[in-house]
Amino acid sequence: MTTIPPTGQQHRIERGTASATIASVAASLRHLERDGVQYTPGYPEDATPPFACGIILVPWPNRVEDGVWTLDGQEQQLALTEPSRHNAIHGLLRFTAYDLVEHEGHAVTLAATVWPQSGYPFLLETTVRYELVDDGLRVTHRIRNRSDRPAPVALGAHPFHTIGDVAPEDLVLTVHAATRIEVDERLNPVGTSPIDERLRTGLPLRDADFDHAFADLDPVDGVVASLTAPDGRSVSLVQDEQHRWLQVFTTRDYPGTSLAVAIEPMTAPMNALVTGEGLRWVEPDEEWSAWWGIRIA
Repeated sequence: MTTIPPTGQQHRIERGTASATIASVAASLRHLERDGVQYTPGYPEDATPPFACGIILVPWPNRVEDGVWTLDGQEQQLALTEPSRHNAIHGLLRFTAYDLVEHEGHAVTLAATVWPQSGYPFLLETTVRYELVDDGLRVTHRIRNRSDRPAPVALGAHPFHTIGDVAPEDLVLTVHAATRIEVDERLNPVGTSPIDERLRTGLPLRDADFDHAFADLDPVDGVVASLTAPDGRSVSLVQDEQHRWLQVFTTRDYPGTSLAVAIEPMTAPMNALVTGEGLRWVEPDEEWSAWWGIRIA
């Protein structure tokens, strides 16, 4: 009997000494490697993505408090996909298998549809293209609204970052932002505060414990956040001007490693469907695109 991986078809791309594997379910980045070094902790082919590792978040990233928001004066109720905190989390394609559009040697493009459903009455055609480039990986999203009215849309992704031949506790986390979004016990926003200055200059991961979003980004050479090894090597998140927020999440329960960190690009913060902050209202038949990437130095 043929066993189908729980994340569906696996798409491998290669360029020089670099390679990546993207799983069709949630278009998840399962593996990224260059010169024999892993730059995401990854997960086995027979597993589901731990802690949402590498998945694409559409049509909203992060959380919607109670799954409730208002559209044209009418309350919308999303499915509560984080029942322990009574939130809707990570969009609507987390368990959807993307279809293959194009597979080149160094790049792959996948597509999935967001169908109208409870709490989100819009039809979106989405694609995501993963491409290995000179300095790492570039990820480009395109969303076309096939509804008959403007659709509220935001994008995000959930990549984990590492430098695989370095103990994660020895990596230093830097975040180029001015503001941290404060959250309540359900991880929903309640206000803002200035960022811990240690993060702006470099905080050892051994001292890090985060599940917070950051705003007022101030990129340095395009980089909004990075992990740096003692020998100076780094892996960084880069993103376009439409990605005005990022999330940092750490866990000591990720399988196979003592400490893991996700550095997540977002075009809107948590609860965007409620507050409207960062939402892109895509007109009927309009296509919207945005990109982010992982830079290896």
